[in-house]
Amino acid sequence: MQNRKYTIAVVPGDGIGVEVMPSALRCLEVASHQFGFTLEFRHFDWASCTYYNKHGSMLPKDWKPLLQACDAILFGAVGDPATVPDHISLWGSILTFRREFDQYINLRPCRLMPGVPSPLAGREPGSIDFITVRENTEGEYSSIGGKIFEGTERETVIQNTVFTRIGVDRVIRYAFEQARGRKAKKLTSATKSNGISITMPYWDERVAEIAKEYPDIEVEKYHIDILCAHFVQRPHTFDVVVGSNLFGDILSDLGPACTGTIGIAPSANLNPTAKGGKGDKEWMPSLFEPVHGSAPDIAGKGTANPVGMIWAAQMMIEHLGEKQAADAMLHAIEKVLGAEKAGGLSNVLTPDMGGKGDTESLGKAVENELANIK
Repeated sequence: MQNRKYTIAVVPGDGIGVEVMPSALRCLEVASHQFGFTLEFRHFDWASCTYYNKHGSMLPKDWKPLLQACDAILFGAVGDPATVPDHISLWGSILTFRREFDQYINLRPCRLMPGVPSPLAGREPGSIDFITVRENTEGEYSSIGGKIFEGTERETVIQNTVFTRIGVDRVIRYAFEQARGRKAKKLTSATKSNGISITMPYWDERVAEIAKEYPDIEVEKYHIDILCAHFVQRPHTFDVVVGSNLFGDILSDLGPACTGTIGIAPSANLNPTAKGGKGDKEWMPSLFEPVHGSAPDIAGKGTANPVGMIWAAQMMIEHLGEKQAADAMLHAIEKVLGAEKAGGLSNVLTPDMGGKGDTESLGKAVENELANIK
């Protein structure tokens, strides 16, 4: 029988990441007791601006083996632009993790949940339900480039976009596999080959070539500008959407916004082909985080929505193979959010969803609902 014990690196980071993490950990503890597996949490205070301001770096020298000793990473948020520039905090933490562990897939579900009003008129729970698959390690977010002639009229800034066949093919193929496992069996590719004349036509060519391996999947492509419009006009028509690093980043924020609040959106940074296991020098763990970021404007108020963090934890245990527990966690989230519509939880939901509750009350409600699932 499989040894169902998992070691989780807990990295709260900055801002509301620190505030929402406890709710996710309590829900994970309940799920592990309910479904018979064991979790060991290893807490790390680095990958935060607080750590940077004390030590002059975002990470300690031995960060990599510490994380490789874990099955997965649960990450809160990073960023405090008032004290540390964003390019330092992000490149020194989350972007380092993505590249060092080759977390080449960024996966984000976009689902209109019960009790969460969409800003789009006439949308009912479940009518929006798709996933975005974003290339996560190369593309437009390469660090190749530089500045010359700084401070003069000739000042020149160059940053290169890098598409490799292995990088493009593996994200497209992963997206096709996701589409094959869903009812609609449909894939939408984001492009801009009418304006970006080298990398985007190459992306389109690879989508067309790999599509030959998946004759059962309906394939469509849209330029990024009109695709953003279609996300707003008819989000119910999408199933699996795949894009480059930049386009995927844009769409995977726009999608959750169409479902009512970015506060409940989760994200997975995956290395689906990682070999070995924890403790192995070659091990590359995957990372799970909420989409909302550190939100300095509401940090410290106790009103941050913990659902994105809890949902990220749910994605993590599903990735680890605990599907029953993951299904129960998602059901608990839906049950609690849906109860507001019935008029029972006005003091539980957080302000971003029109409620009067706080981080603690909403997190506790999901935890209690999960504990009641048999």
